[in-house]
Amino acid sequence: MIALLQRVSEAAVRVDGETVGAIGPGILALIGVQRGDTEAQAARLLERILGYRLFEDAAGRMNLSLLDTGGGLLLVPQFTLAADTRKGMRASLTPAAEPGLGRALFDHLVSLAVSAHTPVATGRFGAHMAVSLVNDGPVTFWLEVPPTS
Repeated sequence: MIALLQRVSEAAVRVDGETVGAIGPGILALIGVQRGDTEAQAARLLERILGYRLFEDAAGRMNLSLLDTGGGLLLVPQFTLAADTRKGMRASLTPAAEPGLGRALFDHLVSLAVSAHTPVATGRFGAHMAVSLVNDGPVTFWLEVPPTS
């Protein structure tokens, strides 16, 4: 599984003009599910998202995690993160999980997140979403927990 983390001062997701998820300061995590991913990858990815140190401490060093700061977590499914872009001018989406598995693992990740952290908001799997954010820094990191197969 893949997460593109962005430290934000605020972020929101709209579907058909309706806000379906929003947070103040925290992390916007775009989530990609790859073929071969399992619930184990989802659990490890969440552990990394919540524990990744991308917030500044009193000395101005990125030394605090979302768990340390209590900020919001906005999880947004984005299957294109799993694309193979190594050649040509069009991405291959073959590495992405099929929609049923992608939805199941995204939902599992959300369930784990809600059990481990507050507040958690989400986008809507399979919907055309408008994502807005104010990237704080900017600070952006790519995290990956490789599939088992």
